[in-house]
Amino acid sequence: MRWPRKNDPASIRTRQEIVGVDGIVTSVDLAPFAGAAEALTGVAVIPVSVCPIEIELGAYELSDPGAVVETARARETVHVPLAHTEGSLTLSMTRGATAAGTVKTYVLADRITRASCFVCADAAQAVALSRWVESELPAMRDWLAASDDASLSRRARLREVKTHVVGPMCHVLWAWTTGDAVGPNMMTRNAYALNMGYVMERAPVKPERAILEANMGGDKKPSYEYFHSGHGKTVLAEAFLDDDAIARVLHTTAADLEALSWAGTHGAVASGMQSVAFTPASAVAAVFAATGQDLGMVGTSSMAHGTARRVDGGLHATIRLPGLEVGTVGGGTTLPSARDWLDSIGCGGAGKVYRFAQIVAAAALCLEISASAAMATAGSENFFQAHHERGGLR
Repeated sequence: MRWPRKNDPASIRTRQEIVGVDGIVTSVDLAPFAGAAEALTGVAVIPVSVCPIEIELGAYELSDPGAVVETARARETVHVPLAHTEGSLTLSMTRGATAAGTVKTYVLADRITRASCFVCADAAQAVALSRWVESELPAMRDWLAASDDASLSRRARLREVKTHVVGPMCHVLWAWTTGDAVGPNMMTRNAYALNMGYVMERAPVKPERAILEANMGGDKKPSYEYFHSGHGKTVLAEAFLDDDAIARVLHTTAADLEALSWAGTHGAVASGMQSVAFTPASAVAAVFAATGQDLGMVGTSSMAHGTARRVDGGLHATIRLPGLEVGTVGGGTTLPSARDWLDSIGCGGAGKVYRFAQIVAAAALCLEISASAAMATAGSENFFQAHHERGGLR
């Protein structure tokens, strides 16, 4: 039997018959999902639990130069949806949220990048091209704005350009803002237009080859570039844990938590890890799965730099997520269930992406706090017990 490629009901049913999936798994109406993926055959059902976190959120706007500007702050309890099958994750995050009290969050920056490359005849031409590209930024912005190319995104705005020459290659990092969408499709269309319609046509030295994405940034992967300069939304979350909460809720001490942070930071350095944290990916992936985010972006989005410092009366804990690739419009956020969960936390639709990014960061910090506390106990006994009791197969 030929493998059908369309997403009409007949093709979907044929694929279901071929792979032998039963009607229980695919009993939901698949029509709303037809535009989300090719060769649609069914859906995967993941349990969703909820973690209440008290967060002091900032309200933010994007200025015309592209800077993130805070306009207000407010405190509220957000019931964060988590789609996962990881035993004790929700319980652990809830424990961390209880110990943290109020988590304060801040959006530091907003940029998403496409890392193109132009291959030249030699290094001299690559250097010349690099200098020209950087000098042309204002003209490139005007060119994009004036273009009548229907394929271009008007929401993606070019903010900066950064070049890196190695050998005959001129790598170019195009930096954009894309509103409430994650924006990979927007910036890809606009970067392609710049590469082929501007650089290849107008550069004083004509490159031999243009490559749309050449890995200088680290798309969907951890990288130094994104860890340092950011990709998507750069968000910071912080909490003060008083000694009483550390003892009563986390069953450890601030001194033990600080000692663990010291050892864990040096372990991260020794391994060359592009992250200084224990388990942010679990929190990020669970929120992403519940809210229709691109799961491939967990790799970049879970890069984190956590800190823990003993202060008078307790511990000051933070986490910095430099590359949160999140959106509240477009893509999977429009699908059934995902839109409902986004709406449940006040993040559905336009004007909500900075709020959503802060909620993800707060969830990641709460899980870090609890997981770190379990690891900080003598011999990491609490961490062992959690996995022994809830770890599934033996």
